[in-house]
Amino acid sequence: MTTRIVLLGAPGSGKGTQSQRLVTRFGIPQISTGDLLRSAVARGTPLGLVAGEVMKAGKLVDDSIMLGVIRERLAEPDAAKGFILDGFPRNLVQAAALEQLLAQIGQPLTRVVLMEVDYAELTRRIAGRRSCPKCGSVFNIHSMPAGSEQRCDKCVDRPELFQRPDDTEATVARRLQVFEEQTRPLVGFYQARRLLRSINAQGNVDAITALLVAALKPAPKAKKKVAKKKVAKKTAKKVVKKAAKSASRTVAVKVSKQAAKKAAVVTVKTTKRKSVKKTAKKAAKKAAKKTVAKKAAKKVAKKAAKKVAKKAAKKAAKKAPAKAK
Repeated sequence: MTTRIVLLGAPGSGKGTQSQRLVTRFGIPQISTGDLLRSAVARGTPLGLVAGEVMKAGKLVDDSIMLGVIRERLAEPDAAKGFILDGFPRNLVQAAALEQLLAQIGQPLTRVVLMEVDYAELTRRIAGRRSCPKCGSVFNIHSMPAGSEQRCDKCVDRPELFQRPDDTEATVARRLQVFEEQTRPLVGFYQARRLLRSINAQGNVDAITALLVAALKPAPKAKKKVAKKKVAKKTAKKVVKKAAKSASRTVAVKVSKQAAKKAAVVTVKTTKRKSVKKTAKKAAKKAAKKTVAKKAAKKVAKKAAKKVAKKAAKKAAKKAPAKAK
């Protein structure tokens, strides 16, 4: 599993301690900007020389130099499987620049973990923090075994640990104020990108490690939600198809009903027309028959009249000569 993470948290929240544990667990490097700068300066790299001059002048190294140093470090073979960024980014400008850089080299972040600790506890932790001058490992006198020497047990010669100037109680209030003003806004920045997980980093170191490792894993609920979304989409598609079929059937029924009504009207009209035609034909035939009968009767009457007239004429002719004698 590729693990590219940023640990966020106020000074003393345990980012350094937990980073070292993650290095052992996942076999990926911890990238601390402070260590990177010191290493670049010591090796005399082009960026290290520039950074060295800025640091000698008592000024802050600008973001472009920091990003250049980070880019060089991420190009090394041990960062291929992932990395842990500790102490960078510290503000929104750096977060946006880092996002752009990681996108360019094809190594986007997989998770950002916010380690939440009560400020009173932070003050106690910072005041008790000690560092190794050789390997840079961080220890805390409150978590070290009682009576043990304040020496680095990771280096062969066990150098004596020291307290950094910015780890004194006098600087805690100022550092916490800077965190609230500049770094706290990163919570919203990474929440918007769905990268942020928060853990309670107050308590047993092993328990905090367990919480941190769990926060780095993909959330099971997220998978279930994705599965539910897929099911919902399939169900929605089925419903839409059913509705479409039902709608098409309804339309077809309406169309067929309208067509049937139209056909019925046409049939009725046609039937009426045919009926009228038949009636007319019958009437015409009847009228024709009556006309023929009348004509026949006239002919018969004429014939009969002619016969009667002829008979009457003959009778009159016979009577006429007798009178003459």
